[in-house]
Amino acid sequence: MTARMKGDDLFAPACVPAENGALPLAERLRPKALDEIVGQAHLVGEQGALTGMLARGSLASIILWGPPGVGKTTIARLLAARAGLHFHQISAVFSGVADLKRVFEDAVALKRAGRATLLFVDEIHRFNRAQQDAFLPVVEAGSIVLVGATTENPSFALNGALLSRCQVLVLRRLDGLAMEALLARAEALAERSLPLTVEARAMLCAMADGDGRALLNMAEQLFAMPEAEALGQDELSALLARRAALYDRDREEHYNLISALHKSLRGSDADAALYWLARMLAGGEDPHFIARRLTRFASEDIGLADPQALVQALAAWDAYERLGSPEGELCIAQAVLYLATAPKSNAAYRALGAANRAAKETGSLMPPANILNAPTRLMKELGYGAGYEYDHDTDAGFSGANYFPEGMGRPDFYRPVARGFEREIAKRLAYWTKLRDEGA
Repeated sequence: MTARMKGDDLFAPACVPAENGALPLAERLRPKALDEIVGQAHLVGEQGALTGMLARGSLASIILWGPPGVGKTTIARLLAARAGLHFHQISAVFSGVADLKRVFEDAVALKRAGRATLLFVDEIHRFNRAQQDAFLPVVEAGSIVLVGATTENPSFALNGALLSRCQVLVLRRLDGLAMEALLARAEALAERSLPLTVEARAMLCAMADGDGRALLNMAEQLFAMPEAEALGQDELSALLARRAALYDRDREEHYNLISALHKSLRGSDADAALYWLARMLAGGEDPHFIARRLTRFASEDIGLADPQALVQALAAWDAYERLGSPEGELCIAQAVLYLATAPKSNAAYRALGAANRAAKETGSLMPPANILNAPTRLMKELGYGAGYEYDHDTDAGFSGANYFPEGMGRPDFYRPVARGFEREIAKRLAYWTKLRDEGA
């Protein structure tokens, strides 16, 4: 077995030496069976996907997708033990094609000797396309059972050929019950309770942010303290550093949070929108990106239901440019509140989409001759501008002329909603339609 590489699990049953008191708490608390893993019952519970695979004796190549500290490496090790497979672990951070070739050769040799190999690849998303393709023949031949671990969305991080040969299983962020179970195990091992008030204990779980390993690392620091009165929230915060929220501006979390912000705005939930804004700012998102998205939202989801929405979004963007962080973030928050509480309409968005489709379908049809300018004698002789009626010269300021290509018919692209300022626009359109019909 190769030396144990970096994993993002907390529970793998490693070989623990007699002097295990020197090992980190997270190492000492690794479960020895799948049913000891917390927070992933949908995979390792009685009706879990992996439990079913093992019961059928049909362990397939899989991709374990989930955040750090939820048990990905652990599951791979325990699967190998349960299925009687040789376990081999590599990390995509430290391995290349030459390393893969040696692993594959060893797996083929073991298969000839009658034993299959489970190859666990930590951070498999870090392999490039060519390296990922190298797995295809050995997976197809059954030389290895591949178990890849990734914190990134496999749809984006892994190529389609590899994904088609693996089943993607999602591991969940550890919830409050799972975190509490880990703390209870830690206290049982230490034979003492954590020196925390009820409120501080809940805060400790929140500080770990769903990462079991981070939780136990912090608990270990608390156990190392001399026994004293229980710490409150303020003392705990001063003693321990809060785990940084998962956020990468180039990865899936970036898109997840901006989607949450956009949909909260669309749903007119100002509080939720402010929360997702704060999450993005706390994660280090570029406020310019947020301002750009708010400007897009102002036209896409509000439009003429409130014409001031676009003005507010642009003003916030401009104000942030002048003030910078953190003062300028308040201007962005003000825009978020305005957009969330504004009447909503996607009529302009839908109208442009319909007009785009019509433009593609009608090709290069000429505008009607009456609305063409005629700067030359030839153009006048060809009828350019003939019969054009100047709208301002009419009593209603509306001529009702046709402005679409001849033979195209009159489409109905823009359909304002009965909300906000668009109610007034709808009245104007209805009035002009009535005049146009009467003129016909």
